This record gives sequence, structure tokens and C-alpha cells, in this order.
Amino acid sequence: MTTGLAEHLSSTAPSARARRRVLVVALVLVLIQTAVRAAVVFTGEFYWDDLILAGRAGSYPLFSDAFLRYDHDGHFMPAAFLVAGIATAIAPLEWWPAAISLVLGQLLASLAVVRVLWLLLGPRRALWGPLLFYLLTPLTLPAFAWWAAGLNALPLQAALAWVAGDALQYGRTGRRRHLVSAVVVTAVALAFFEKSVVVPFVAFATVALVSHVDGIRRPIRHAWRQARPLWISSAAVLLVWAAGYAAVVTSRFGVPPWSMVAGLTHHGLSYGFVPSLLGGPWLWERWNPSPPWADPPLVLVVVSWLVLVLAAVWTLRRRERTGPVWIAMSAYVLASLVAMISTRFGPDTTYELARTLRYFADSAVVVAIAAAVVLRAPERGAPLRARHVRAAATLTCTAIFTAGSLWSTLTFARSWSDNPTGDYLAAAKTALTARPDDAVLDHPVSVWVLLPVTYPHNLVGSVFSALPGRSEIGDHTTDLWVLDDHGDRADAALLPLRAVLPGTVPDCGHRVTSESVTALPLDSPAGDWEWTVQVNYRSSADDTLEIGFPGHESATVPVTEGLGTVYVRLSGDGPALQARASTAGTTVCLGGGALGVVVPEG
Repeated sequence: MTTGLAEHLSSTAPSARARRRVLVVALVLVLIQTAVRAAVVFTGEFYWDDLILAGRAGSYPLFSDAFLRYDHDGHFMPAAFLVAGIATAIAPLEWWPAAISLVLGQLLASLAVVRVLWLLLGPRRALWGPLLFYLLTPLTLPAFAWWAAGLNALPLQAALAWVAGDALQYGRTGRRRHLVSAVVVTAVALAFFEKSVVVPFVAFATVALVSHVDGIRRPIRHAWRQARPLWISSAAVLLVWAAGYAAVVTSRFGVPPWSMVAGLTHHGLSYGFVPSLLGGPWLWERWNPSPPWADPPLVLVVVSWLVLVLAAVWTLRRRERTGPVWIAMSAYVLASLVAMISTRFGPDTTYELARTLRYFADSAVVVAIAAAVVLRAPERGAPLRARHVRAAATLTCTAIFTAGSLWSTLTFARSWSDNPTGDYLAAAKTALTARPDDAVLDHPVSVWVLLPVTYPHNLVGSVFSALPGRSEIGDHTTDLWVLDDHGDRADAALLPLRAVLPGTVPDCGHRVTSESVTALPLDSPAGDWEWTVQVNYRSSADDTLEIGFPGHESATVPVTEGLGTVYVRLSGDGPALQARASTAGTTVCLGGGALGVVVPEG
């Protein structure tokens, strides 16, 4: 079928040289973006969820169900876990494989955007505008630099552009390869990020809006008929995926109070999304261990809203049938906002969350597609003759946006590099591998690296599970030492909070054998916590003890013949511990001890 744009292109018949120039410039812009983004990501380091991904990669087999089908804070992302597992296997806790995966993901997404813009606009220099926006906007920057977020966001961005292009091609040519490509890419994107459910809907909207601006009556019906097999196949993929998602993920959707809705909406749009359309926010704020958030000056906020309104009015006046394009684009941005608010609100949620921009990252693709559709629409009335005025205005806007975006990128990179995780990991890897025969009791990493809310992923045993040649990290040790806030090895002591009372058996205390369980009363009941207990013993032979709180998982602790002391990490609560020997004929006498938490000395 010949579209309005196709007729225009056939009449103007751009030369092969002109087509090549448009494509070459587009590809050069992509290479520039790749270089800039590579410079940003290689100044970064692991952050927050990255360590959870790497820790689980070291704790479970690569293709295990427990690893791939894990409910990660409401995310269903087996393909992202697979990439993280491969990167961790290549170089455990080294940043460069993660950085390379981000750069490659961004490159694929950018090339997909070039393709869909080419399909929408053809070999026209107007293509450079929407492309430059997508390539340079800081809107995609925070989600790109954070590995865990990038493994979600970049496949979604690539899929939005690619599947929209496939839908356009399938509608025009009917070739089956475009249908297969669209369905496969949608399925792959869903394996990276559950928000990819929007991919077929954006593709359908793109086809319908193109039909509308091309003057086709009943564009929605036309879009449905033009690519019906594609939409039906996509619906089947979504249904299969939804069944798998529901079986794994516990829903986190809720209805927040109106005050939080209003606050997050205001901060997300006025301080986050809208300034990015002009290359903002220019400035970023950060309180470690939180990620950077947009902190635009008030003048940029006001000017951005004014420019957005003027752009909408101008295009509605100068371009035919562009109203639905603005409505569709706005609906997508608001849908992203609703998804963020309904899944991330809580008593501890701050408005700065909406300013981190990562929840709007995929909107950059939608804005670029919408801008291309607007540029595709026919002009109202006679074309403006003052070409030099239009060229000057275009160059001025491009220069302002480019300068603002590059400055925002620079200031973000400075803020993002203020991350203690890299130094902590380097020091900790040295400490854990310097004396591999010295076992260390499992304990939390620095709160500047992972907060306790991520338990048990904040434990040293999880974070460094994949580190080769390290000390054994477990639930018992004879020598107390920990990693301090800098990641260095530090001698430690047990801070007593409860006491294990002495036993009543003469010359023994608590007699522990394999025949029965022996109770070890505490001086006061212990609350539910991660405790460390000092076990002072005398054993008649080498053996192991099962020790723990009643009703909770026990720890298996080795003891050696004679006198000894071992420190054991236990979870649970209650008025007493219980112990039992493993081997018949062995007697272990336990004395009084302390129950508490391990802290660095000094």
C-alpha cells in the first residue's frame, strides 16, 4: 500500500547520495552517543541491586529455576539474571563485563531507534531531530548507568523501537519475517522486564497514528486489519508470559494516598521528565547510598513547561491531525508515572524517587517516535517561505538541547562516580583472599553499600559468593574478624546482649550427647534476630554439634577434642538454645557463654 509519505518521497526522489548522507550522519550520531555513554559507564561501579544480581549468580547454578525465576522486588527478569550470571562467571565482581553489556545494550537500542525513524520519515534530514533527542537526552541516563536498571530498561527501549518498525514493515509488505521478528523480540524483552507488556501496544499505536496522519479513515480499524496476525500473535505471547509472571511474582500494586500521588506526580513531571526534554536537569543531587536525582533550577522548570506548551500549540496549528499523537504520547508518560506510584509508594517513599528518571527512561523512545509522526504529518496551509528563519531556529534549539544534555551528562557522571562501592569491593576482595584459610563469620556489608532492608542479600556470604580463592564465609568460626565500612579486615569482638547460663552437671556444665537434645537456657528471652553465640566447650573427641533456637534452623558446628571456643551465627528467638552431638559415644560439655552481635574492635 502506498502511503502519503511514500507518494511524497516518490515525487521528490532523493538521490542515493542524499540518502547516504542522512544515514551516515545518523550512524555518526549513534557512535558519538556510544562513546559518551561508554565514558560515563566506565567511570561507574556496581551499585545496590547489582550486588544482589552478582551475589545470586554466585549462589545458584546459572540455569537453575531458583536463579532465573526469582521475584526480584516485583520484577520478573530471567533474561536479565542470565546476563548477570554470565558476566559474573566471566569475571566475578569485576565491573568491565557489566559495563560492556550496558554499552552493547545501548548501541542496539539506538540502532533500533534509527531504524524506526527511517521507516517513519525516510531519508530526510528531519530524522536527525528525533534521533538526536533520543541519543542525548538525560532521560535515559540514570537507567543506563545502573547495571540492574539497564538490564531492564535497554531491552525495553530496543524492543519498543524495533517492534514498532516491524509492525510498520509487516503492514506495508505482509512479509512473515517481520511478524516473526516482532513476536520474538517482544518475548525476549518480556524476559528482561515485565514493563515490556507495553511493546505491542506502542507498536499498534504507532501504526494507527501513522495511518491517521496519512489521512486514512478509521485508522484504528485500518491498523488492526493491516497487521492482524501480528497483534494476535503478540496477544498469545502476552497471555503465556502473564501466566508465568503470576506464578512467580507477588503483586505490589496498591492505592497510595492522594497527597503522595500529587507529590510524586509533581516531582516526576516538573523536576524530572519535562526538564529532560530541553536537555535538563543540568544539576543532580545525591545522598549516599541513594542514587542521584534530578535537581533542575527553577528557571529551567518554568521554561521547560512553557516550551512544551508552545511546541504542542505550534504543531497543532502547523501540522494536520497531530492532536492524537500528543494525546498518545502524554498517555504513555502518565501510564509510566502511575506504574511507579502504584508499585513503589510506601511510608518511607520520598518524592525524590520520581526525580531519579529511571521510571521514565523508555518514554524517550516514545517521544522520539511521536516527534517523527508529527514531522511526517502534512503542513497546514502554505509552507513557510522563510527557510533561513526556520533553519536558524532549528540550529538554535539543537545547540541549546545538545549543550544542556552534555552538561547534564557530565554532572551526572560526577555524581554517579561518588560511589563507595568500588573502593569497598576492592578492599574486601583483598581482605577475603589474603588468608583463605581463615574462615569468617557471615555478617552484613557496610550500610554505605547495601542497607539492611536487602537482607539476606546484604550479607558478605551473598555479595562475595562468586569470589574465587576467598576465605570460607559461614555460620561458625574460631576467630572473630569482619570487614569494616571500608572493606578492610578488622579484628572483632562479641558484644554480649544475652548470656547462656552455666549448666548444673558437676565438672561439665551442660552435658551434650547424641541421645537427646540439651536445653541451654538464656538469662532472658532473645527476640527474633541474627545472633552470634559464644560456645565454650570441652569435647571427648572430634565431632559436630547441632545448635540453634527451638523451631528454627540449626547450625552444624565442628568441635575438636579437648577445650575450645567457637562462635556460631544463629537466626531465631526464644528463652533458650538447644544442642545435640552427632556421634554416639561422644560427650561435649558446654559452659556459660554470651549471645550478642559481632562488632569491630576499637
